[in-house]
Amino acid sequence: MPLVLGLAHAFSPAALAHPVHSPTDDTINPAFDIIHAEASTNGRLVTFAMEVAGQAGAEKPQAVGRLQGAGVAAYVWPTSLDPSSVGFEAESGILALAITAHPDFDDTPLFDENGDGDPSNDGADWHSHWVVLSEEPLCGAGLKVRDVSPGQDVLPPTAPYLPIALDSPGMSPVLDGSTARITVPVAGADRVAFDAVTAELTVNPEGDVPLLCVTGVHDIASGDLSLPGIIMGEPR
Repeated sequence: MPLVLGLAHAFSPAALAHPVHSPTDDTINPAFDIIHAEASTNGRLVTFAMEVAGQAGAEKPQAVGRLQGAGVAAYVWPTSLDPSSVGFEAESGILALAITAHPDFDDTPLFDENGDGDPSNDGADWHSHWVVLSEEPLCGAGLKVRDVSPGQDVLPPTAPYLPIALDSPGMSPVLDGSTARITVPVAGADRVAFDAVTAELTVNPEGDVPLLCVTGVHDIASGDLSLPGIIMGEPR
């Protein structure tokens, strides 16, 4: 299923619905088979949740022993938020929140997810990122994490300064049973559109651009990346 399907509609007005429901599919690995996604905000924090048919987080990429060619497993919420809302360049692509795991490298140098005193060895643990996605025909699923030049392109203060539009905000995800959940600070998200995707990404085997491609998609909650979900304000 190509992730670019429906990309032209990604910033069009979404249907007035809060959650996104997706039918189960026996051909999809249950750990990545989305059945429900939702998001809510209290005006300061946004909580994204995704329910899958199996155990969330049960599958991680096999280690290849180096950064080049490394695989990344991801639970992703594409949104209609402008990338500038979390510190990236304005109007530079699709802002998405992701829960990822990748055993071959650590891209959260400010944080020690596994609590062992070494902040540089825990990429295999599930952790969070803001990313900016853009179209890329050279990538298997037609999208990449946008290539940037650190020090020249606008990046959030907690970005790990890899040459891609990726931020490591340090918010810890919760993967419990069939649910993946993450809460992050972001203002102005009430009534913002979103979708849910499970995907595989791969670092360029030669270390060239595009550096981080979306190479495979397990499931798209909407089926067409049309962002039908709406982030709803919590009742007061």
